[in-house]
Amino acid sequence: MRRVFRDDHELFRDQVRRFIAQEIAPHYAAWEKAGVTPASLWRRAGEEGLLNCALPEPYGLGGDFGHAAVVIEELARANYLGIGFSIHSDMVAPYLDAFGTEAQKARWLPAMTRGELIGALALTEPGAGSDLKAIRSRAVRDGDHYVLNGQKTFITNGVNAGLAIVLASTAPDLGARGLSLFCVEAGLPGYAKGAPLDKIGQHSQDTCELFFDDLRLPVDCLLGQENAAFEYLTRELARERLAIALRAAASLEGMLEETAEYIRGRKVFGRRVIDYQNSRFILANARAQSVMLRVFLDDCLARLMTGELDATTAAIAKLNASEIQGKALDELLQLYGGYGYMAEYGIGRAWADARALRLFGGTSEIMREIIGRGFA
Repeated sequence: MRRVFRDDHELFRDQVRRFIAQEIAPHYAAWEKAGVTPASLWRRAGEEGLLNCALPEPYGLGGDFGHAAVVIEELARANYLGIGFSIHSDMVAPYLDAFGTEAQKARWLPAMTRGELIGALALTEPGAGSDLKAIRSRAVRDGDHYVLNGQKTFITNGVNAGLAIVLASTAPDLGARGLSLFCVEAGLPGYAKGAPLDKIGQHSQDTCELFFDDLRLPVDCLLGQENAAFEYLTRELARERLAIALRAAASLEGMLEETAEYIRGRKVFGRRVIDYQNSRFILANARAQSVMLRVFLDDCLARLMTGELDATTAAIAKLNASEIQGKALDELLQLYGGYGYMAEYGIGRAWADARALRLFGGTSEIMREIIGRGFA
């Protein structure tokens, strides 16, 4: 029993597992081929209370991040990293809850909680990722509107999104300190979406480019204060990075158990693969790292739930979890032999899907830079 979770969290975990078995498992392969998760799944998730479960009432379900972590972990453990619930619930909705006006919250959050409105976070651009001062999208005040121009890329949930929180410069002379956030609804004149991007993994997670061409936004679409986005992003990134770390750890745990079961039944040269010492050593190493990682992440989760998780510790969590996952999954795949490279086996999908976690939320190199600043 993991001490960070209460009984209500574990009861919720049973509910999430049932949802995954009934609503996701039978259809996931088709969604992978289609390159998008259907909007109907989001509505079912809303009906079952899997969206915005950590958001305070009346706009969310009134739980805490322990409930959000359960959703994150169970999807990852079942090898469904392509389901974009966490971006929606743990990144987009918290920005609205923390920095939005009451009118903005009432306008968008209830529909997001019901799964009727899907959220995306549009920060990255073709020439700007972690380097915020390189953001080229511009929002210029024009009377009661802002005129938005620019392009965003690698936007998770982008195809399905009815609402995107968009990062744009409102004071270019200030660099990263001149950025603002805007709530942009799909369908507005001057707003276009690209086709789903062809990724090497996480195929069912609809990812696309967004284009803004003289898009006129009423001033009430500004999220928070003008030129305050850098501070907002800094405050929210710890939760985002811990969410990524939790995905990585749970994915490894799930694939470790699946691999152990597979090599118990597979024979090579007349012996089960698990009967070879090398195989057991690979499993042992993965389990040792996984257990050590889990203890640390549970401590991080407890800190986040009490408002005590700092940016450096979150960076350590994300760096360790994604790097350990990537290396361990590669070694587990090797135990499958040629079958590990076949799409029909979950280990291959997990291996390909995991690669993105060393890029999402800041690359491993950015995490090392954040951690290293403590020595300067």
